[in-house]
Amino acid sequence: MELRQLEFFSAVAGELSFTRAGDRLTIAQSAVSAGIRSLESELGVELFDRSRRQIRLTTTGELLLPKVRDALDAVNEVRDAAQDATRAVTGSIVIGLMTSVTLVNVPRLLGLFRAGHPGVGVRLRAARRGSAGLVDELVSGELDLAFLALSGPAPTALLAVPIASSPMVLVVPKGHRLASASAVGLGDLVPEEFIDLPPGYASRQIVDDAFTAAGLERRVMIEVSDIGTAAEYVTNGLGVALLPEFTAHDALDVHRLPVANLPDFTVYLAASRKRRASAAVRAFVELALTADEARG
Repeated sequence: MELRQLEFFSAVAGELSFTRAGDRLTIAQSAVSAGIRSLESELGVELFDRSRRQIRLTTTGELLLPKVRDALDAVNEVRDAAQDATRAVTGSIVIGLMTSVTLVNVPRLLGLFRAGHPGVGVRLRAARRGSAGLVDELVSGELDLAFLALSGPAPTALLAVPIASSPMVLVVPKGHRLASASAVGLGDLVPEEFIDLPPGYASRQIVDDAFTAAGLERRVMIEVSDIGTAAEYVTNGLGVALLPEFTAHDALDVHRLPVANLPDFTVYLAASRKRRASAAVRAFVELALTADEARG
């Protein structure tokens, strides 16, 4: 059994795709498939169910995955010890992030990181189910780090450090009954029809939690999966929205109003408490927390 085979297995289990795993590992899909077949033959078990359109872990694969990831973490610990002696940082990092959230300038941060640590490979993965999905992927070990937003305290399974924040504002179209108000309360918004993101996205959770705490209900009529486009629906008279202010800066023909008793939208850099941070992960976190150039 080779270390590379275990890395292949962990990557395919995380992506549930041989092609995406190959992209993540920067090798051909055929090499990944061959490595998995070789591992299955050596172990005498099937690790993936290939009978469906999308592959899935078998029961045996699900049993072995946490053990394989623990083994890879142990290997990384040995690698880190060797790197401490040479002062070189190598390895790879998988980072999750929210699309269209520009409070952190991720491209600039990655450029700074690559310049300082050219031996580290970094792969980005866009959130599939909002911040809730990123939390799950951190806990399962599919991600090393994630830029995510939270409503309320961070889950106990995570270490999360705030990086940047933006106030939540009410976005209304021109001519709306509240357009000239200096500020509004949640009670003023009960009659409105809302545009929002689906459940699982942090901005949606912030608003849902605030309405629940106030004992109020609201009607979400349109759900969009890209926070960067939500204000455009307001522009076109399809409803109002409670959004982080930065997402509505460029929206046309709308008014942005402060809202009482609504927490800020805050981006955190988060990692799992369970997994030991590699030298590459530690170096990235240090840069993210100290580089002013990374703020969007």
